[in-house]
Amino acid sequence: MLNNMNQSFFTQSSRLLTVFFAVGLGSSFLLARSAYSQQTSAEKPLVAYVGTFSAPLQDMLPTQVDLPPGNGRGIHRFHVDRQTGAMTQVGEFLLGTSPSSLVINAAGNRLYSANETDRVGENKEGTVSAFAIDPDGGKLTPLNSVSSGGAGPTYVSLDPSGRFLLVANYFGGSVSVLPILADGKLGQATDIQVDEGEIGPTKATHAPPGSFAISGHDRTHAHMIHSDPSGQFVLHVDLGLDRIYVWKLDRETGKLIPNTPAFVSLPPGDGPRHFHFHPNGKWFYSIQEEGSTVALFDFDVETGNLKHRQTLSTLPPEFKGSNFCSGILVSNDGRFVYVGNRLHDSIGIFSVNDDGTLTYVGEEWTRGDYPRSFNFDPTGQFLYCCNQRADHVSVFRVDAKTGKLIFTDHYAAVGNPSAIVFLDQAETGK
Repeated sequence: MLNNMNQSFFTQSSRLLTVFFAVGLGSSFLLARSAYSQQTSAEKPLVAYVGTFSAPLQDMLPTQVDLPPGNGRGIHRFHVDRQTGAMTQVGEFLLGTSPSSLVINAAGNRLYSANETDRVGENKEGTVSAFAIDPDGGKLTPLNSVSSGGAGPTYVSLDPSGRFLLVANYFGGSVSVLPILADGKLGQATDIQVDEGEIGPTKATHAPPGSFAISGHDRTHAHMIHSDPSGQFVLHVDLGLDRIYVWKLDRETGKLIPNTPAFVSLPPGDGPRHFHFHPNGKWFYSIQEEGSTVALFDFDVETGNLKHRQTLSTLPPEFKGSNFCSGILVSNDGRFVYVGNRLHDSIGIFSVNDDGTLTYVGEEWTRGDYPRSFNFDPTGQFLYCCNQRADHVSVFRVDAKTGKLIFTDHYAAVGNPSAIVFLDQAETGK
């Protein structure tokens, strides 16, 4: 009986050991598989796309842009070192229509460009293009191009629903809504709104002493269009009219409906160019190209109304002469606002106070000429500046505590860079 008990004990022990070994082996396999998946995911690149002012092709007319035009070759594609911020070019999509503004959809599988031309062939309008993004490395494949609804499209953004592309046509003085089809292609515009009104003076109200910064007060110039964070409203600026317009988007028809009131006015001649919302959705910051100012508005998330509360110069107090403001960004954590100064060739840095007002911190030289725009990488650790006339993108590390920018000594050569956007293929899984 003892022998039978021992045999039973050893049999059960063997089974338990077998089960334990199998479970352990399975766990090890799962851990190894998880580690492999993480490693594979980490190996997926952080991709940067740089839009440029590019040389015209075939029967396209030269693009009307700030000199020197035409050094870019279309959309340049880079892989980005996540640790150092350095960029390595891995490809380009040749496009002679100056794809100066880019946007990527939430899924990370489509890219859209505004092609800042006055005419293609007999069509006296610009175009916008749709591209498919390859899931391994980010190569672009063209889907289609359609009319932008006006000359010189200078900005594109996506409606939060992902169903519409919003376009600002600078030389046409109009904004348009284009439907995004099921396959990612663009349809013909469902709405085109042409700005009308009295053009502002060529001398900006808030121009620095001695300024000759006269750029856009010759006619209407729609410069940017974007939804508010909630997606309830669409806003766009007209530099020549010194106005910020507010719309509602009918997502059934793709039509823009004027809000009440339809717009707010900026000081005459100051020229609103770009804007950015604070992460809380309630503070709205606008940058004025010719006045060299940044303005704070309270944004009513229920009514879409804007109420002005503060205006500051984007330049150091002692500055005199001409300057053209360019871009504006609020940091991901909402603690700092960054503004671009062309001719002064700096990025002005402001801290955000508890009530949304701004305090000037200082500025950082862009290491280039004519900083047209800039953007953060997805982590917010690096800022990339498109120095249009210097033909390069300069890379800065962001000090999260002070907001200051530290140059990394990294440049990426790009002819006439205009805009940079990022796609983290490890995050999207695409």
